[in-house]
Amino acid sequence: MGNMCTAVTYKTKDFYFGRTLDYDFSYGDEVVITPRKYPFSFRNMGVLETHYAMMGMALVEDDYPLYHEAVNEKGLGMAGLNFVDNAVFSDEMPGKDNVATFEFIPWILSECATVREARKRMEKLNLTKESFSEKLPAAKLHWIIADRDEAITVEAVKEGIKIYDNPAGVLTNNPPFEEQMFMLNNYMHLSPKTPENLFSRELSLHVYSRGMGALGLPGDLSSMSRFVRSAFVKMNSVSGDSEEESVSQFFHILGAVDQQRGCCDVGEGNYEITLYTCCCNADKGIYYYTTYDNHQITAVDMHKEDLDGSLLVRYSVIKEEQIKRQN
Repeated sequence: MGNMCTAVTYKTKDFYFGRTLDYDFSYGDEVVITPRKYPFSFRNMGVLETHYAMMGMALVEDDYPLYHEAVNEKGLGMAGLNFVDNAVFSDEMPGKDNVATFEFIPWILSECATVREARKRMEKLNLTKESFSEKLPAAKLHWIIADRDEAITVEAVKEGIKIYDNPAGVLTNNPPFEEQMFMLNNYMHLSPKTPENLFSRELSLHVYSRGMGALGLPGDLSSMSRFVRSAFVKMNSVSGDSEEESVSQFFHILGAVDQQRGCCDVGEGNYEITLYTCCCNADKGIYYYTTYDNHQITAVDMHKEDLDGSLLVRYSVIKEEQIKRQN
């Protein structure tokens, strides 16, 4: 997938985890709940008959959930984001846990309740380049894994697998995460407050508008700029801690990096757009989403399903605009 995306974490009373998925066409994604007894057959790591239940947006192929992002019932979230030209996956290696990239999210979320447990599970990890099928080659991705206490970024590059602390709780695409974080140094003068004149004492400069403290915040759609913008908005975000206020604010945070049709031309009459935006309440197991044409927030609650089942629970995404008419 050549898609661009942004993932963020947010904590009020509960812990929220979500992302945008930006691309020029949809794969036919669904909100998919994988219950505890759905057997996960890994290519090299055997079959897991029982595991934590999880939920997220996935493409289901041959009854297998290919998750873009998911949270499990313990409150651990994980998302894969595009990382073209930098991601390097390997052949299988003896003595390693050989996990294909498309199985990485279920492999972590099935058995880990926290980021700390995820770190431990990755000690012998080797991400293989095995593809799910001929028509679905291995996507070049990197990942964010987060719980209510911390977030990490996982990147498989030519030097091997790197795991970074992610204090911003934000991930986009290229360049590698370390460089993304370093670039924030260029923006440390930005502020939500009204600026003062530091330019020159000789010149009487004045503020002519609200919001000038953030002048210089990049507004374009590149992954670097989306990283800076989402980090600035998230780190300065203020909301109440009720579910409605938190979810509303989460969608506003990701709204800062929304991609509008027409602004990112990928050729042949195609445009990259934000296909969907999601927000998971990782503590309560509720998945909220909007789509490009449907601004009404739709919710799926995993605890309203039989989490001890063995079959995938699938909800088609509501894509049509739903307008509430007042007269």
